[in-house]
Amino acid sequence: MKGKTNLDLSGKVVLVTGASRGIGRETAVRLAAAGARVAVNYCRSEPAAAEVVREIGQQAFAVRADVGEPGQVRAMIDEVVGRCGRLDVLVNNAATFDLNPFDGDDYERWQRGWRRTFELNIFGAANAAFLAMQVMRKQGGGRIINVASRAAFRGETEFADYGASKAALVNLTISIARGCAKDNIISSCVAPGFIATEMAQSEIDAHYDEIVGQIPLRRVGTVADVANVIVFLASPLADYLNGTIVDVNGGSWFH
Repeated sequence: MKGKTNLDLSGKVVLVTGASRGIGRETAVRLAAAGARVAVNYCRSEPAAAEVVREIGQQAFAVRADVGEPGQVRAMIDEVVGRCGRLDVLVNNAATFDLNPFDGDDYERWQRGWRRTFELNIFGAANAAFLAMQVMRKQGGGRIINVASRAAFRGETEFADYGASKAALVNLTISIARGCAKDNIISSCVAPGFIATEMAQSEIDAHYDEIVGQIPLRRVGTVADVANVIVFLASPLADYLNGTIVDVNGGSWFH
């Protein structure tokens, strides 16, 4: 039968950063279900990462690294390649988020917020992509999938550092797409709106009616809504998508 869809990732090695919970966890599980061998990155949540590995089985293993630390990013990539011999897909999902409003009175806290947010959300992703692409070039290509946010386009009043870091991640995605396609390296990005995760739950609880009121589908997104798109982008079905940003926000924001 011609034209069959192909979500088979058998033989592919995928690294998902921040994979012990939330979007990262669901993505790791669904990539493994499609046949990939999955490296489950975590920083502090070792028991949660171990549970993900147990759920997946022999197709998964855990890799500890603080993605905001450049040396640990190198060690993470080296460990994955040392164990698997290759790296086909990098999913840059690890991120941090905290309220950091313009009208705060603690200048040092303001600086710490911006510094840590950028160290993890953009510098960590850029470093992981740089090192992963060194491996991908040698093996004939690969794929970088970045997890950005609706905040990249909207402008945020209470967590501008987070929005700015995600805007930078979108630009990084496009830059890789333009600069690395010659090496058969494809780059794409998902931009979720509010998703029911541990990281977002406090904001959802505090502003639920307002948040749902912005969403034409009248519900907060699930981790599966995002993970399914990432699996598609990792699959052969997305071979001609490069520099693509997929909004997963129920229609709450357009750009």
